[in-house]
Amino acid sequence: MNTPKYTKGQIEAQISDAVSKFEKVYMGRGPKGIKTRIIQNHILIIIDGYLCQAEQNLANNDQGIKLIKGMRTALFENARNHLEELINDIVNIEIVSMHSDVSTRTGEKVIVLTVSCDIEERI
Repeated sequence: MNTPKYTKGQIEAQISDAVSKFEKVYMGRGPKGIKTRIIQNHILIIIDGYLCQAEQNLANNDQGIKLIKGMRTALFENARNHLEELINDIVNIEIVSMHSDVSTRTGEKVIVLTVSCDIEERI
């Protein structure tokens, strides 16, 4: 980590804040809440309230679910490089991979990043 040295909780909060801003700018609206957890060389981001009301209504059938997942995946993939840059600016560690999925039942989105080394050891 760069100086000044931050605690694990402070880094998790910075990531949550960056993801919240990313969601507002690139996805059109902010989530109800975000929790970020650092676990060794992984960053787990859980976004609550990810789907808008129209998407929640659309998720009542298989075709709607497919449309929501397809659209949200395409939007995310289109802007993922920017999100990687935002997170890299905070942790200053190479991001190896990023995965995400959204639950059309709960409206929760999960993003999992793998980084090149154990973040907890570097804090």
